[in-house]
Amino acid sequence: MIAVSKEAAEIAVEANLINSENESSYAMGLRLSVAVSVGLAILIGIWRIIKGWKIYYLIIGGYVLVILMTVFAPDEIIGIAYDAGGVTTSTITVPLVTALGVGLASIIEGRSPLTDGFGLIAFASLLPMIFVMGYGMVIF
Repeated sequence: MIAVSKEAAEIAVEANLINSENESSYAMGLRLSVAVSVGLAILIGIWRIIKGWKIYYLIIGGYVLVILMTVFAPDEIIGIAYDAGGVTTSTITVPLVTALGVGLASIIEGRSPLTDGFGLIAFASLLPMIFVMGYGMVIF
C-alpha cells in the first residue's frame, strides 16, 4: 500500500489535482483510510459472526454502496479505490483473517465454521473501496 499510495500521490501532483506540498499528506491519507477501513471491516466481520448475521446482506449492501459511490466519486480516485480493495488481500492478511473467522465461529455455540467463519476477507476488500472513494470525494 505504501508503493501504491506514493505512486497515486505523484500522479495526482502531475495532474494538478493536489499541490506538491500536499503529496506526502495525500499519500498518508490514502494509507490511513485503507488501514482504518480494514480494521473496521474485521470488526464488522467479527460482530457478524458473534451476532449470527447473514453475510449476503452485508456484502450486497456494501457493493450497492460501492456502485453508488462510483457514480459520484471523482474519476481520479475510482481506480485507486478498486485497487485498494485488492491490495488488502495479501498473502499475510488472508490466512490470518481467515483463521480468525474460522476459529471464532468454531468456539461460539451455534455457529458453523463453514457458513459463519468465512467472509472476513470479503469485508477486508470491500470497505477499503468505500473509504478510499470517500477520501477522494473529500479531497478532490
